[in-house]
Amino acid sequence: MPSGANVDYQVVLEAFQGPLDLLLYLVKREEVDILDIPIARIADQFKRYLELMHFINVEHAGEFLVMASTLMEIKSRMLLPRAEEQTQAEEDPRRELVKQLLLYRKIKEAAAQLERREEEHHLRWPRQPSPASKERTPTALAPVELWDLVSAFGRLMRETALAHSTTVVVDHTPLSVYMEQMLQAVAAAGGTAPFSAVFTPPYSRSRLIGLFQALLELAKLQRLVPVQAEPFGEIWLRLQVVESHSAKTGEVLS
Repeated sequence: MPSGANVDYQVVLEAFQGPLDLLLYLVKREEVDILDIPIARIADQFKRYLELMHFINVEHAGEFLVMASTLMEIKSRMLLPRAEEQTQAEEDPRRELVKQLLLYRKIKEAAAQLERREEEHHLRWPRQPSPASKERTPTALAPVELWDLVSAFGRLMRETALAHSTTVVVDHTPLSVYMEQMLQAVAAAGGTAPFSAVFTPPYSRSRLIGLFQALLELAKLQRLVPVQAEPFGEIWLRLQVVESHSAKTGEVLS
């Protein structure tokens, strides 16, 4: 491989579920009515995320480009001046998109309910907390969505001035190495660390993307759980202890 080749990581994870997932997230984050979406505002937000996804080199982002084109088309149709009689007769250009969003939200909520039932099933034989853990008062934390992580990563790139960097730095570090480094960093911080703390110098585009992919993989494997105390607040990474199968079996039988 040539020494100057660009070997930025390709982020290929099932977590990027599709443009409707991002669109539903934006509608919820902007606190707007799904039946009356302010297309111009949402389209601009969608475009920002699309630019960030292109920057981190997410593979198979074609569907997001199609959605961006759809949003821009709807935006232009809504901006065109129309006579009053035409306004009453014409169908709302957002109607088909809203139908898709409502159906997607229904399916997503059903999937979340199935996941909750699965968790309840696994808790039928819960581990008894140790005396030390009973004394702790846990802070109320909410789970973080994928798009919250993408947004936080975008801020990190802007703060490190790498969003518009033209310098190519070759990085051959395996993903497993980054994953182990991240786990060690969170463990050294006591099991919980702020999002920015695991992205340590040297700051190069390929290295930060490698670390971000490692974070996504660890979150997918539930080794690290991203949480935050309030919407738009700082994201924290919490180390999740993974128990062996034999340990779990012993708990059930004991």
